[in-house]
Amino acid sequence: MPVILKWLLRVAGGLVALALVAVAIVYMLLARSLPDYDKRLAVDGITAPVEIVRDNANVPHIFGASDTDTFFGLGYAHAQDRLWQMTMMRRTVQGRLSEVFGARTVKIDSTLRRFDLYNLARASVAAQDATTLAALKAYSDGVNARITEINREALGRGAPEQFLFNAPVAPWQPADSIALIKLMAVQLSGHLSEEVLRARTSLALDDSARLGDILPDDPGSGIAALPDYASLFPAARFAGLAPARGQAAADPLSPFPARAFAGASNGWAAAPARSASGGTLLANDPHLGFSAPAIWYLARLELETGGVIGGTIPGIPAVLTGRSARLGWGLTSSYLDDQDVFIERLNPDDPGQYLTPEGWAPFRTARTIIEVKGEDPVTLTLRWTGNGPVLPGSHYDLGEITPQGHVAAVGWTALSDEDTTMTAAMRLMRAQSVAGALDIIGLFVAPSQNLTLADESGIALRLIGAMPRRHARHETEGRMPSRGWIAENRWQGMLPVTANPEFIDPSGGILGNTNNKIVDRPFPMHVSHHWGDTQRIHRWRELMQRRAVHTRDSFIEAQLDTVSFTARSILPLIGADLWFTGEAAPEGTPERLRQRALDLLANWNGEMNEHLPEPLIYAAWMRALMDRLIEDDLGPLAREFTHPKPVFIERVFRDVDGASAWCDVRQSTARETCTDIARMALDDALIWITERYGRSLESLRWGDAHQATHDHQTLGKVPLLRYFVNIRQSTSGGDNTLMRGRTRGGAGADPFANVHGAGYRGVYDFADPDSSVFITSTGQSGHFLSRHYDDMAQLWRRGEYIPMSLDEGLARAAAVGVTVLMPATR
Repeated sequence: MPVILKWLLRVAGGLVALALVAVAIVYMLLARSLPDYDKRLAVDGITAPVEIVRDNANVPHIFGASDTDTFFGLGYAHAQDRLWQMTMMRRTVQGRLSEVFGARTVKIDSTLRRFDLYNLARASVAAQDATTLAALKAYSDGVNARITEINREALGRGAPEQFLFNAPVAPWQPADSIALIKLMAVQLSGHLSEEVLRARTSLALDDSARLGDILPDDPGSGIAALPDYASLFPAARFAGLAPARGQAAADPLSPFPARAFAGASNGWAAAPARSASGGTLLANDPHLGFSAPAIWYLARLELETGGVIGGTIPGIPAVLTGRSARLGWGLTSSYLDDQDVFIERLNPDDPGQYLTPEGWAPFRTARTIIEVKGEDPVTLTLRWTGNGPVLPGSHYDLGEITPQGHVAAVGWTALSDEDTTMTAAMRLMRAQSVAGALDIIGLFVAPSQNLTLADESGIALRLIGAMPRRHARHETEGRMPSRGWIAENRWQGMLPVTANPEFIDPSGGILGNTNNKIVDRPFPMHVSHHWGDTQRIHRWRELMQRRAVHTRDSFIEAQLDTVSFTARSILPLIGADLWFTGEAAPEGTPERLRQRALDLLANWNGEMNEHLPEPLIYAAWMRALMDRLIEDDLGPLAREFTHPKPVFIERVFRDVDGASAWCDVRQSTARETCTDIARMALDDALIWITERYGRSLESLRWGDAHQATHDHQTLGKVPLLRYFVNIRQSTSGGDNTLMRGRTRGGAGADPFANVHGAGYRGVYDFADPDSSVFITSTGQSGHFLSRHYDDMAQLWRRGEYIPMSLDEGLARAAAVGVTVLMPATR
């Protein structure tokens, strides 16, 4: 027996030793791709040495003898830290994910191929000015210098992901950077989905008057009533309601946002008269889906016009939100209606033709092949009408609203082959004043944004991006799909740039945007019927008006504010007949639990603090209430409404235009009141909470449910590896707070997970520009073995920032490394 035990111990020890050796070998292979930030390297493509000084937060400060050399350095730095992310975004916009990930991404690739964004980007290269072309070429050379170095020195294939996925890295080209801007337009555009949902809801509702309840127009001037969608196609047959679009939207590799995540952001500025320091102030926090690494990458570029510093996106050689010594700029989603769905009638005698105002016309067609890992290639026939590319019914749920004998085409400003957005971004970095920045506005095409500006003496906000010109007699005003063969429904080109809303040096000294409605103009100069915010703007206005003058710190305080205006306004409405009512109930009964929940909410100030129980009770109640109100009327379509809609709930409980009809359950004999539904919804919420977290309401923590999910897009679901690559944090905020933490929503396991918010925050003070601050949500590196993969994550969670200084000495003082790129000698 001792001999057997001895041998067992030897075998176990050997296995442990082998495991340790295997782990060491894997670590060595993966660590080979960790970049060395402190080195000298000879490269082709530069005219003089380029220094990349990485400060103590690993933010590269890039110094070149010319602008092209500086952009070369940025390309090299991006590829050092984010090569996998860059190449995956390029594959996405090219429609080539399936070469690496197989059949799961075919639908994603199919949609991107039909939009043809990459070929449009290649065509747009010729539309750039000479300075931009030179910068794009230099940036590409910098990326390729890093790829060459990886291949020459066997640096772990450049990224650990390359050991798991066979994804050859092609040389970077100028068109790739332009294509990534078009990919951002995909992620920030939601009007196509909004149009389709409105049409689907119109078909599902028996009472057309209720469409204005569940999809209400944002507060403002009156809008002409829409026709019933079915009335546009008399005698036509539609497919029945089907499940949501599914995998293409749910896959973490998909760039297509669900309706609730089509872009959000905050941006505001103060003039010198409203600043305690006498200089202008600007704050910006763009909101996108969380990921690890974050989409944002901080960088400083020393250009011939001066230094610029801020947030870049790897693959795009521009500071998209940031500042120079004289000018600051920030971006917020404008919600410009830049997409339309056109229903095209097929020729019954020739399906290769579609109806136009002039008669039948042939589709423009092309064939493309999607290579699929492990399976046969997929061949697609792409079709275009005069209105745009044709999408199949399986995409965006178009099949449910497309009558038989018709197809759906999409008009979209991003489908331009003369897209000069890259040139505009380059010129914005070099602008020296608000006036100079406004001069280049007409070059922005897509994605449309609100551009907030501040220089040393003034502030401005301007909508950027091409605005479609629609006919005044457009039958749906772009809010639902329209008939593509009617001339009045077709786009009439683009509006002049002078039509873009603009606000310069307002008399009150403060301007800002939370994706709210910015103008109240009648159609067709309306900008949009659908806006991204009706709630946060109220809290922002309150905070801005609370002080006579503002400081950098008061702007930071507003950026991190977690008080929910929605909770403060909605709870008294839905609980009006529930507060402090009913007989005392014994402990352990549903009635007693409900009373305890109401007592907590009655004494709550609406702060969505991660350490409090009330935000979780409130959020669960609103979710259950939304379900109770709409499920019996909308059936399967109710699943598309994944988040509570505050304006809808307010309409229902105030009985605006008979909206309280939603409270009555159609399938029941009794007539339920809104108070009944509110009480039942609260009970539903409390059942869900007790099953998930227990009956002790006072010990609940919102942060346990509202964890920020910075998940790796390709490794985030791999067993074991996910614990190394995903970043999870307890967070405050909610769907409608200024520090927005958009929840996942829906009926899944973690409906309140924080999945969409400010991946970048910046506050700039032009009284003392080097006191400006910024932060991203994860870290600079995309390599999960790097200490810079998540070193900013806890700072971000705690509402802290890092210095945003153009002081070269400060950057060098605590540098983690200095890379010197030298011209190669022949």
